[in-house]
Amino acid sequence: MRPEVQAFVADGPLPDWDASEEEIDRRVEQFEAIPKPVTGEEARALVSCFGPDDCYGVAWALLHLIETGPNPVLTTDPGPHANEWHRRLYDRGVNGGLIPKT
Repeated sequence: MRPEVQAFVADGPLPDWDASEEEIDRRVEQFEAIPKPVTGEEARALVSCFGPDDCYGVAWALLHLIETGPNPVLTTDPGPHANEWHRRLYDRGVNGGLIPKT
């Protein structure tokens, strides 16, 4: 796994809307340092970085970055109580025909 991805993953989930501007800017800077496309291993690791909300759009960018890797990342239904971003990744895989509908 490349060091840029390791650093981003090591800092954990994205902060929520209540985070300081500095914290959000720091995470965005880390995120923007990740070269595209990501590997399958990197995509699977990045899935753990979704936070409780969209972090001012950063979560959408993270979803799109994950989708630059080999798809699908989530191959089983994460369940009704899953993080909304895990649910979106799975649903996009189903809607894109990459995962059979259950």
